[in-house]
Amino acid sequence: MTIKIAVIGSADFIHTIISVAPQVKEIEIEPYIYKQPEEAIELVKYLKPCDVVFFSGALPYYFSKEIHESLPIPSLYLEQDETAIAMSLLSLISHRNIPLERISIDLTESSFIKNVLADIGLHTSLHVIDYVDKLPNKFNINDIVHFHYSRFQLGEIDLALTSIHAVYDRLNNLGVPAQRMIDPLKSLIHGLQDAKAQAELTKSYSATIAAGYISFKQSEKVQKQHLEAFAHEMNASIRQLGEAAFSLYSTRGDIDLVMDNGAFRDFLLKWQNPVAIGFGYGFTAAEASQNAKIARGFAVRHKHESCGYILTETKELLGPFPKEKKTQRLKNDHPELLQIGKETKLSPANLSKIIQFSKSRQSIHFTAADLSDYLQVTRRSTERILKKLVDHGFVKIVGEEMTYQQGRPRAIYELNMPVY
Repeated sequence: MTIKIAVIGSADFIHTIISVAPQVKEIEIEPYIYKQPEEAIELVKYLKPCDVVFFSGALPYYFSKEIHESLPIPSLYLEQDETAIAMSLLSLISHRNIPLERISIDLTESSFIKNVLADIGLHTSLHVIDYVDKLPNKFNINDIVHFHYSRFQLGEIDLALTSIHAVYDRLNNLGVPAQRMIDPLKSLIHGLQDAKAQAELTKSYSATIAAGYISFKQSEKVQKQHLEAFAHEMNASIRQLGEAAFSLYSTRGDIDLVMDNGAFRDFLLKWQNPVAIGFGYGFTAAEASQNAKIARGFAVRHKHESCGYILTETKELLGPFPKEKKTQRLKNDHPELLQIGKETKLSPANLSKIIQFSKSRQSIHFTAADLSDYLQVTRRSTERILKKLVDHGFVKIVGEEMTYQQGRPRAIYELNMPVY
């Protein structure tokens, strides 16, 4: 299967990447050329169908980040590293015989040049400017050009080494001797290989089998055209199981699509009487179907409102939709948490919810009322859970608070178990 890679970069970069592309099997390059890295924003808006976007460097990547992050395909860029710096400096010293202290350098992170000098045992002070902390909004290409130009005018340098093609062009127009940073062929090949691997992973992830079970909690005449329209959004066919129960099969990528475009939320809110939906992902149709049934079981518990859950192949339960997207693990594979569950007789789902509750709070302290609100269970049920955890040392009582003038003070708790 050929992977189509949209490459966004300068004309020189595109020329080089096309020349090395034959060394990576089963890829096709779709070039998008800019004169200034800021133009990447518009180029991303008009991408033709492709499997992954590969940027020539950090600048075009960060300038267009807000747009390309909304794409359903992965994006990455050729990262600058010590190898590129070392090869560029070696080239200058070998072919132009220019001392390091007579070169001005711009690069993504100044730590790269420091590491190179440390590796070869040099402690020379160089003219260096980096821009990683200015991306994307504070970056101004004029600052980089001025950095090199001013030092050349003052006679402090003989040549500028730049990692930005547009800066190289500007310096040439100003009469400043300049050289572009070398992109090692090995780095380019590895970049294309990484792009291909990410595209293949995304395709595999999106193609995961998804099953769905839909049931109506109260008797109502089901309007099948709404169900069929919803199934059509997911490229799925729907099958009736009973008077008010239906199933469907699709893919994870299609489910993600209806989540992102609001179709799932709209479907849940369309009905007068509550509807329960469970989606399940799996490596086989049987596994996806079983997970969908479990997810629907959680949705059915919300008796007075439409609700949906998703259970993944790794037993992560997402939901309840459309209200929120909490994540809880129904599978407990952390050795210490397995031991906690064994000692306290608490289910993996309850332990996962408690851990997610702790992660969601700014304070490490909480009351039974706080946890009860999060778990959406009665205060009595919450206190039973806390008693088990306190009795076994997995929760500590660290204080108490008096919220009313009368009545018993409320205990303040703190978790004493791994949460990360």
